Amino acid sequence: MKILQLTNKMPFPPKDGGAIATLNISMGLHSLGHEITLLGINTTKHYTEMNDLPETLKSSIDIRDVKVDTKLSFGAAFKNLFFSRLPYNAVRFFNKDFIHALVNLLKEKEFDVVQLEGLYMTWYIDTIKKHSKAIIAFRAHNIEHEIWHRIAMHERSYFKKLYFRILAHRIKKFKLRILNTYDLLLPITRRDASHYFELGNTRPAFVVPAGYDVARLNPDSEEVNFPNVFFIGTLDWFPNQEGVVWFLEKVWYKLLSLNPGLEFHVAGRNAPVWLEELLISNKGVIYHGEIDDAHAFIVHNAIMIAPLFSGSGMRVKIIEGMALGKTIVTTTIGAEGIPVSDGTNIMIEDDPDHFAEKIDLLIKNKELFDDIGHNAVEFVSQNFDNHKISASLADFYIKHLRKKC
Repeated sequence: MKILQLTNKMPFPPKDGGAIATLNISMGLHSLGHEITLLGINTTKHYTEMNDLPETLKSSIDIRDVKVDTKLSFGAAFKNLFFSRLPYNAVRFFNKDFIHALVNLLKEKEFDVVQLEGLYMTWYIDTIKKHSKAIIAFRAHNIEHEIWHRIAMHERSYFKKLYFRILAHRIKKFKLRILNTYDLLLPITRRDASHYFELGNTRPAFVVPAGYDVARLNPDSEEVNFPNVFFIGTLDWFPNQEGVVWFLEKVWYKLLSLNPGLEFHVAGRNAPVWLEELLISNKGVIYHGEIDDAHAFIVHNAIMIAPLFSGSGMRVKIIEGMALGKTIVTTTIGAEGIPVSDGTNIMIEDDPDHFAEKIDLLIKNKELFDDIGHNAVEFVSQNFDNHKISASLADFYIKHLRKKC
């Protein structure tokens, strides 16, 4: 098959969940012998220097970009709020240069499938239909409006709360507007699939989670710096900021009082100054900023935390952590969409005191820590093997291409 992926940011380097989910499925489909072309918006926020792409990637995927300034603008957001009914988040990714590049690409190559990575790439469905006979598959990475609704619930500022509610409402309306304009729906979790069917989706659906290369499973346990605690994630994403602040304010010092000398390692890119200052000022916290090798950082550290209270879809970093044998303590929303078992292959807790107690239990019970980590590796091997996921998706596409013929 010839498959075109459209992305709202370049998936390299794969340092966040969206990029990992996008690139892994690209490489998985390529490994099965399918021809993959990727056209992505190269944003100012997550800019990728195309000349720096590794040769292995460039030889596997025909990867192209369109440079678009998508940075947030207060003036543009204000204008959008009062003079538009569209969500500002979506408007930022509608670009005439991208349409031009897309049309030229569709004239240059004939595709069997065009796979849209995320809600905001659905802007281009009409353009694809006009210039291609390809099947259009919409891969829904999360329930976008749910993220902003949850953020609004936790926001203290009345005006921000109101704005986030308006944004959530507009995103939901935008989603309803594009519902069933695609040919196939690819939700990232079963929960997300149910959501789209409740909204009125009538298109065939196939769940395509973020897969993991199982060849990288079973890390060397001798490298683990037990019992330190760590967090890794993009630090300009509000749900991650919210979770880290919650942990510092409500969990960390109780945990530290029980375990003097304990270290909390935090890694992630694009942290705002206020968050950097907060991290640096707290006792026992070691802030690494953006790191070159996330894999090595995860393997080296011990107890991974993922305290999330907003967000949606699947937390790809949790899958990655489990794949590398980490014992993870997360919240109900953090584990949402992943069929994990509390106390068997992960720890789940929302109350701050109990969250601290679960981490303390792992510190004092190395055997439990090891057992949960081993079970996590097995869980990923059985449920998130990228090769199996890619092969199943390819079969799903072939089935519907045959129907089309």
